[in-house]
Amino acid sequence: MPDWDPQAAISMMDASGIETGILSISAPGVHFGDDAAARDLARDLNDYQAELVREHPDRFGHFAVLPLPDFDGAVTEAVRALDELHADGVLLLSNAHGRYLGDAAYEPLWAELSARSAVVFVHPTAPPIPQLPGMPTALLDFPFDTTRTAVDLVAHGVFDRHPNLRVILSHAGGFLPYAADRFSAAALFNPGTTPESIQAGLRKFYFDTALSASPTSLPSLLAFAEPGHILYGSDFPYADPEWSARFDHALAVYDGPGAERLGQVHRSAAEKLFPRLAK
Repeated sequence: MPDWDPQAAISMMDASGIETGILSISAPGVHFGDDAAARDLARDLNDYQAELVREHPDRFGHFAVLPLPDFDGAVTEAVRALDELHADGVLLLSNAHGRYLGDAAYEPLWAELSARSAVVFVHPTAPPIPQLPGMPTALLDFPFDTTRTAVDLVAHGVFDRHPNLRVILSHAGGFLPYAADRFSAAALFNPGTTPESIQAGLRKFYFDTALSASPTSLPSLLAFAEPGHILYGSDFPYADPEWSARFDHALAVYDGPGAERLGQVHRSAAEKLFPRLAK
């Protein structure tokens, strides 16, 4: 795990021209086999993040971490974080010990989040499959698991039941924008859906650009995502600075199809999703 501290984050943001960064706890999350310990850790981390936002309201926001797969604990902590700590949203991992976001166990959580029109940031974690030799999970499996959980969520009607949700997929949504038309066939296996409803659900997602702004990925992402649904992502501190700089440079110089929308990516899309940032 790389080191992190608030000043290092602020220094990175200053160097990269980022005014405000939304903090989140990445994989593997906070649950390591004990529900009570996971609840305590989630609460401590969310309190810590909220304090950082109070100290630096113009520099930080935060997505609350939840103790999944303790679903009862997750609902309790989500309500506390949103209502009392005024979190900007919540973080969900792509699967919780093998349970993906379309799983019925998430339904009480989706209901509470939807009632608050919450922003949900989905970050990948390791899927419940063997790792390929020589291929770190974060390198290959993370984009796959993001795609897997996004299609699962749509095919099981989460957006149909909870239209107020705003869900951001990290890393440009894995390969969802590239293969979205293929996923319309999910309607063949999920009664009550149609190819058109699957496509409509997939287009409700927001996407960030973390480690994904490249000359080959940006045309697909810009062609698929709805206007205002692409946000900048840094992946700090997990990504090597030189590696991140390559993607930042590619984003800065991109002049292909959809380039006129990059102003939204840099600022205005985030201001609409998080109105307090515009103030």
